[in-house]
Amino acid sequence: MAMPRFDLGQDPGTDFGLLLRRVGLTQPAGAGAVPEAPHATTCVALRHVDGVVIAGDRRATSGHLISHRTMEKVVQADRHSAVAIAGAAGPAVEMIRLFQVQLEYYEKVQGTALSLEGKANQLAAMVRQNLPAAMQGMGVVPIFAGYDTRRDIGRLWDYDMLGGRYEERDHVATGSGSLHAGTTLKLGYRSGLDRAAAITLAARALWEAADADSATGGPDVLRGIYPVVAVIDADGWARVDDEELAAVYAAIMDEAREAHS
Repeated sequence: MAMPRFDLGQDPGTDFGLLLRRVGLTQPAGAGAVPEAPHATTCVALRHVDGVVIAGDRRATSGHLISHRTMEKVVQADRHSAVAIAGAAGPAVEMIRLFQVQLEYYEKVQGTALSLEGKANQLAAMVRQNLPAAMQGMGVVPIFAGYDTRRDIGRLWDYDMLGGRYEERDHVATGSGSLHAGTTLKLGYRSGLDRAAAITLAARALWEAADADSATGGPDVLRGIYPVVAVIDADGWARVDDEELAAVYAAIMDEAREAHS
């Protein structure tokens, strides 16, 4: 295929998306239409005094339809780290499974776990490899969080679809409800949060996201479905049980009723 020529003022330069539009393409040549696929939505993470809390709602959507009510978007990567996924559910789940295997393989071969920053870099490379699918609407935008045993602190990273990774100091949100969840985190976060306060803030961030974003699922008390929330500290990964989350959300709902009474 010969390279296209452009008149003066029409050259797209290094803008690949504009090049596709200039030559009349909206996706890579030879690619067919991508069917509507389930998408995961809002996830958050924040640091607390002993480590990190990472959480995600349970809803997956296909367009305007709810395709899954119990999807688990927060996944343990290894003993001291976890990934929360937003974006196309299929590629995201496949990416996380491969990531888990790579971390386990590295530890078996080297006899020691990869550093937390090394894990963040490895995940960035995997997100970058998904770029062709992202250009067809199948992007994956994860959050990576864990406890750095070498520094004795919790650390957080978020990513863009090109594989860029960015370490966040205190908190991060991703997905369709990230604007509302991120605002709640920003307003409610303070240094020195303990475990209980960090779990409550993460739960409230997802509550506010669900209230404003139809693709984000709130707590489903009728079915007993609550977000996946996990704490990672020096002792490793620990998932918060639904009974504790039910009490947290009961308090949030009581506050909401009082505010609107």
